[in-house]
Amino acid sequence: MTDAPALADSLRRIAEALERMSPPAPTEPDFSGATFFRFDGSTRTFQAVETQALALELLRGVETQKALVVAALGRFSLRMPVNHLLLWGARGTGKSSLVKAASAAEARATPTLKLVELDRDHLPAMPGLFDRLRGRNERFVVFCDDLSFEAGADQAKSLKSALEGGVGGPPENVLFIATSNRRHLAPERHDEAAGMLAAAEQAEETVSVSDRFGLWIGFPPMDQAAYLAAVHAYADRYNLRTPELDRRALQWAQRRGARSGRVAWQFIKDLAGERGRTL
Repeated sequence: MTDAPALADSLRRIAEALERMSPPAPTEPDFSGATFFRFDGSTRTFQAVETQALALELLRGVETQKALVVAALGRFSLRMPVNHLLLWGARGTGKSSLVKAASAAEARATPTLKLVELDRDHLPAMPGLFDRLRGRNERFVVFCDDLSFEAGADQAKSLKSALEGGVGGPPENVLFIATSNRRHLAPERHDEAAGMLAAAEQAEETVSVSDRFGLWIGFPPMDQAAYLAAVHAYADRYNLRTPELDRRALQWAQRRGARSGRVAWQFIKDLAGERGRTL
């Protein structure tokens, strides 16, 4: 005959052991002290980060793109309908800088706007992140930089499910913005061993994710005029004008083999360091 007190004690100890083994419930995040945060998908925690966002007026050669992003964030802050954004195009053309600059500018006007950065490796945690943010008073820009699906379709499925696949859908107070060098987010090549059919299915999975973004904003490579305009804007802002500015900036771009906003900023950093100036 079973000893009832002993059985009850065994069940109690088993329950306590299971409770110790289970992960602790995530603490309620505090978004009051900062504008920029990073979400760790493995620990389900938010970390405030200090980000030196560039002033919007310093971003040159992307006036059309700037107007579209600023308008979208403005409508989002006013709780108006807005599509998720995909900023795609040449590397170094200011995609991520624009997202941060526009978010910082909008947050100054609307302090309840917050930017939460999610690493692409943590995309499977995105549905849980949306659940954490749903129903809060703040408005959240969830930002994924350099989005692509090198590892296959699993991450694409997670993102697609978070954006449109769930019963509840994405939260009303969340706007998802991603940047990518590729318009359709797909890998440049597929695993030949997987076969043509599997490769086609994987390509369809990744391309279908880009369809979840209602607003695509392209960033073409910079021409020389736009590149020099960016250099001049930085030089004026940090008082680094010199008679040889254009010649040196073009030589710098030639050595790098590219003209972009990133290359312009790197040139200005080098020029400031050469002159013993801080930025």
